[in-house]
Amino acid sequence: MTVACFGEILLRMTAPGRELMLQKPHLDVYVAGAEANVGVGLANLGHRVKMVSRLPDNALGQAALDAVRRHGVDVSAVTRTAGRMGLYFLTQGAGLRASEIFYDRKDSAFAKAGPEDFDWPGLLEGVELLHLSGITPALGPRSAEAAIAAAEAAAARGIAVSFDGNYRAQLWESWDSDPKGVLTRLVSKATILFGNHRDISLLLGRNFGGGGADRRREAAEAAFRAFPNLKRIASTARHVEDADRHRISARIDEPITSVQTEEVLVAGIVDRIGAGDAFAAGVLHGVLGGRDLDRTVRSGLALTCLKHSLPGDFSLFGPGDIEAFLAGGFDVRR
Repeated sequence: MTVACFGEILLRMTAPGRELMLQKPHLDVYVAGAEANVGVGLANLGHRVKMVSRLPDNALGQAALDAVRRHGVDVSAVTRTAGRMGLYFLTQGAGLRASEIFYDRKDSAFAKAGPEDFDWPGLLEGVELLHLSGITPALGPRSAEAAIAAAEAAAARGIAVSFDGNYRAQLWESWDSDPKGVLTRLVSKATILFGNHRDISLLLGRNFGGGGADRRREAAEAAFRAFPNLKRIASTARHVEDADRHRISARIDEPITSVQTEEVLVAGIVDRIGAGDAFAAGVLHGVLGGRDLDRTVRSGLALTCLKHSLPGDFSLFGPGDIEAFLAGGFDVRR
C-alpha cells in the first residue's frame, strides 16, 4: 500500500553557516516542503510514497522533482505547468539569536492550483493513507479548497487522513482567511493529528489551563470529543536553551490512553528545520508497521532528534538509525 503526500515542493534559500541573510552574496539551496519532507522521511524508512503536487515547468521545478525522486518517492502525480517556484528563506539562529524564516510563495504554480486540478479518485487508487498539512490551505483560497477536496475524497473512500496543523501566521495573514473554519473542516476528516494544545485551542476557540502533560491531555480529550474521526494526536514539546541545545519530548494521545516520553537533550544542533516533519514520518512509520503506542512515539522522537544533525529539511535516516538511537548507540559504528 502507498502513502500519498499532498502539498507544495519548495526551494529553501539559506544564509550559509550562521550568517545573516546576504551577509555575503551567497545562499545555500535545498529542496523542501512540509509534505515532501514527510514523504522523503517515509521513503527512507522503506515505505511506498507518492507525492501529489504541482511544479513550474522550468529548471527549478525539474531540480526539485529530481531531488524528491532521488530519495525514492514516486513523483508521477506531480504535474508541471507554467508559473513560478515557491521559495522560502532561512537565517539560522546562533547562540541567543533565534532563526528567522520568511516566505515568497504567492502565485506559485502550486498556490494557483484549485480542487479541479487534482483527480482524487485516480490519485487515491491503492493509497492507504493521505498526509497533508495546514500549510497548503494557508496559501490562499484556492489552495484551501484543494486541501479540503483532498481530505474529503480520502475520507469518503475510507482512507486514513494524517494532518499536521503546521500553523503559519505569515501565510494566513497574507489574505482574507478564516484559519479556524478551514482547519476545522480538515481536522474533521483526520484520523491522526499532529498538533499540540495551541493547535487545539485555535480549533475549539478555548484555552486549556494547567501546564505540561495535564494541559496536553485536557486539550486532547476536548479534540476527541469535537472530532469523532480522530484516533490519535501526536505532539512534541521543545524547550530551547539556546540555538545549539534543545530538550525535546514526545507524546501520543488516544481517546482512552496516552504515552509520554522522557526529555532528550539535543546538543550541537546543525539544522532544526524539518524536525517536526521527521517526527511525523517516525510516528507514521510506527502506525503503518502496526507497532505499539510506546514504540511508535519513540520512533517519532528518535527521528526528530536525528534530523537536528543534518542540514536541509529532509530526514534521510533508515530503520537501522532509529534502532541505534533507541539502543543508545552514539559511538562510532565500525
